[in-house]
Amino acid sequence: MSTFAEFLINGVSLGSIYALIALGFVVIFRATEVVNFAHASLLLAGGYVTAVLHDDIGFWPALLAGIAGAAVVGAAVEFLVMRRHRGSDHSVLAIVTIGVDILLATELTRRIGTDILALGDPWGDAVVTVGPVTIAQTRIAALLAAALLITAFLLAFRYTSWGVAMRAAAESQETAALMGIRLGRVSLGAWAVAGGLAAVAALFLTVFPTPGLEKSTSLAALKAFPAAILGGLDSTTGALVGGLLVGVTESLATGYQGDLAFLGRGIGDLAPYLVMVAVLLIRPSGLFGTKELARV
Repeated sequence: MSTFAEFLINGVSLGSIYALIALGFVVIFRATEVVNFAHASLLLAGGYVTAVLHDDIGFWPALLAGIAGAAVVGAAVEFLVMRRHRGSDHSVLAIVTIGVDILLATELTRRIGTDILALGDPWGDAVVTVGPVTIAQTRIAALLAAALLITAFLLAFRYTSWGVAMRAAAESQETAALMGIRLGRVSLGAWAVAGGLAAVAALFLTVFPTPGLEKSTSLAALKAFPAAILGGLDSTTGALVGGLLVGVTESLATGYQGDLAFLGRGIGDLAPYLVMVAVLLIRPSGLFGTKELARV
């Protein structure tokens, strides 16, 4: 029972990190109706800035610089690339983000090389033991940070003028523009917020028990993508629920993969995608996604 509890707590913590990444997908999709496949590079950029600067300026200033750096990269992508193609088909814009991801990932991979970069976090390999359950302090910090950031975002989304503008743009961009909402600012803010959230997620994906930041760290965003899809790409609540569901599923499948040997190796990595497919077979729009109605 203690083993199950440990796997479950680790899964919730990991799921909260995935929820941060999935929230980035959702924010951009709600503001622009574009699926951002460059999100993995924003995550890698934020983590890289933190890793490079922490020795010189300390961990917390480096983390703030990483968040700001990823936000600036996201805003630059929107302003320099996506804005130039506004009005194009959304499928075309999604393909454009793939091109952006290739360019950013290539440069960041060149800079990182074969190194594994530490981010200088203050927790190290410390653990907390509660009865028979042992949890890394980094997992607890990840859960608390994700809860704080997601709560802050939901409050801002609900009560600030930026949140009202984004909700209006998500309902109807044409109507929002006619009402005086500047869609360019909404889109720019969405990309910046998504980059900042990705930078925080990069930190907790690369601290203990993970050895550090490496060029393949961005692949974690691919695990968060099923979370956004099964939760519903236009639902902030769906991003949270989807992230937790994917994290718990991955943790349990990995922890009990010895008992699931008949399903093959690597079932923990495959499990989130199996859950996504199962949900989409029942609800094609995701658990909390908006169903599109058409008059025929």
